[in-house]
Amino acid sequence: MIDFKKDLNKEQYKVVVQGDGPCLVLAGAGSGKTRTITFRVAYLLEQGISPDNILLVTFTNKAAREMMSRVQELTGGKIKLPWSGTFHHVGYRILRRYAPLLGYKNNFTILDSEDSRDLLKICLKLEGVNRKQRRFPSAKVIQSIISYARNAEISIHDVLELKHPKWIDLSDTIARIAEEYSKRKKQANAMDFDDLLVNLYLLLIKSERVRKKYSEQFEYVLVDEYQDTNKIQASIIKLFASYHKNLLVVGDDAQSIYSFRAANIQNILDFERTYPNAHVYRLETNYRSTPDILDLANNIIAGNKNQYEKNLKSILGAFTKPEVQAFADSQEEAEFVAERILELRDEGVELNKIAVLFRAAFHSQALEMELAKRDIPYDYRGGIRFFERAHIKDVLAYLKIINNIEDAIAWSRVLNMQVGIGPATAQKIIQDVRSGTGLGMITNSLPARAIIGWNDFLSIWKELEKEKEKKPTDLIRAILKSKYVEYLEAEHPDYRERIQDIEQLALFAERASDLNRFLAEASLQESYASSQVGDITEFDDEKIVLSTIHQAKGLEWEAVFVINLAAGQFPNERSRIEDGLEEERRLFYVAVTRAKKYLHITYPIVGGITSYLQGPSLFLEELDNDLVSGSSLGESTAFLDPSDDVDDIVYEPMDEGGLRTSFLKGIDEL
Repeated sequence: MIDFKKDLNKEQYKVVVQGDGPCLVLAGAGSGKTRTITFRVAYLLEQGISPDNILLVTFTNKAAREMMSRVQELTGGKIKLPWSGTFHHVGYRILRRYAPLLGYKNNFTILDSEDSRDLLKICLKLEGVNRKQRRFPSAKVIQSIISYARNAEISIHDVLELKHPKWIDLSDTIARIAEEYSKRKKQANAMDFDDLLVNLYLLLIKSERVRKKYSEQFEYVLVDEYQDTNKIQASIIKLFASYHKNLLVVGDDAQSIYSFRAANIQNILDFERTYPNAHVYRLETNYRSTPDILDLANNIIAGNKNQYEKNLKSILGAFTKPEVQAFADSQEEAEFVAERILELRDEGVELNKIAVLFRAAFHSQALEMELAKRDIPYDYRGGIRFFERAHIKDVLAYLKIINNIEDAIAWSRVLNMQVGIGPATAQKIIQDVRSGTGLGMITNSLPARAIIGWNDFLSIWKELEKEKEKKPTDLIRAILKSKYVEYLEAEHPDYRERIQDIEQLALFAERASDLNRFLAEASLQESYASSQVGDITEFDDEKIVLSTIHQAKGLEWEAVFVINLAAGQFPNERSRIEDGLEEERRLFYVAVTRAKKYLHITYPIVGGITSYLQGPSLFLEELDNDLVSGSSLGESTAFLDPSDDVDDIVYEPMDEGGLRTSFLKGIDEL
């Protein structure tokens, strides 16, 4: 027998033994969410509920395995939970049995992402789209548009308006492609991942018999990470719980950060409206962080109006206040972070218990360079190391042929991006270039299908040739003004983030004295990143973690650095336009609550591609200064006039607590 009262705190115990009916469990960061759910399942089993009558839905296979492992541990390994898994797993099991009711056979195929893109390429051809002759969204981009539309339950037109406004005029064409894609999946007796949810919902709506069977079978329905559900998932859960009405959802609205995946925070905020007799429980005892860190976290999230109020409380003793530091630029910020990491290591904190978190991938570039210089190994989460990213390599390829027009490898990469230019034509162009044929003359020898792509290249080349001094930073900015940006948007769903990466590359290039040296430095950085991956994969305990905040959710470290908390960077400018400020604040909250003992928040005063004085983030200005130590928090400054001499500008953020930071660029006073 499990001693529930002894093994749980009062908040958790109440949920475990009183969780009948519709229940919303607001589980603050580090409050033992998984423990509470698994003990609730164990309690139900102990009360005589059959495992077949319990549905436990999670978002990842890893979470499902962890919960099942804990349940088996609690029950002595005797009981398995047959209906435990992800939404997609549950959907697959039911659809495998009832697919004929929707016009599929029972042995339908599941398309993975690559299969889906291959089918979409066929649909593009059937629509008469030839991407070799004209620029058009890639199958990967169209896949993301269709997927978002289905999960958010909005139209293709609305998705384009939100994510790709330049393509509004293509909405009818893309809608036809989506329709053809759907039809061909059905003909092939195949479903993609989105179908597993959409078709499950349709099945439950259309078939009263199926809906009755499962709503009666699932006497208790439990859902993890409810704040991350989309509209369809919430509707499915409501139907499953429609008979017994024993629905327990666990989540934290303060950690809802996935709207870009169509997650809908209103599912958790409107829970009491959807289920009028719902009980609301709060798990506010935090087992992870010091009270100093939690006081700051509570202060941060208080800025949000649309939320369930919670007040996290620590079981630990006071340790040290979180620190906020301002630096002249991203290089100085990176130097501080690297130095402090080494100090923490010397103080006994293992490297794998240290993480550096950031809002966007491009924020890590300066730090990656500094870590490389100091031989501090790191593991990059949430993406690819800066100089290994495809778009960075694209830009470097353009610069390489400016620097060395006979670089056949760089030419191959550049030409591969152009419409209508295949491998054979690319090799012919490279031979002509190496034989001294002028670029303008090459057009005459090209097949008709390749001329559009070659002209696109020439338009980019002309932008580059305008930069007479061939400064690397100016050349990169010229590429950002060229048709290459159209290529990015057509090929990649995350084109905005890729543009930010390239802007960061331009900043990095400002330090280079000439193009040749810059390319050499970039190559050395790329070589370092590749060799590091091979050299230290077996020594995870010797690597710090660099991660986007989105990828860090659910994880924890002894020491956490949150970098680039600068105006215009975090929150990003787009969040103000798209009414996403509260989600950005939740993202900051998630970052802070990853830290157990040490928390450093930093920002560069000078930043951006035009090197303007940006000042601290709005979120830092909102903080109670008594909760942090270090540099003062001040007001953002305006953009610099290009004619201003940055060396003569003094930045003095105001500080009610008596701390004042004076900044004179080039002098080590901060």
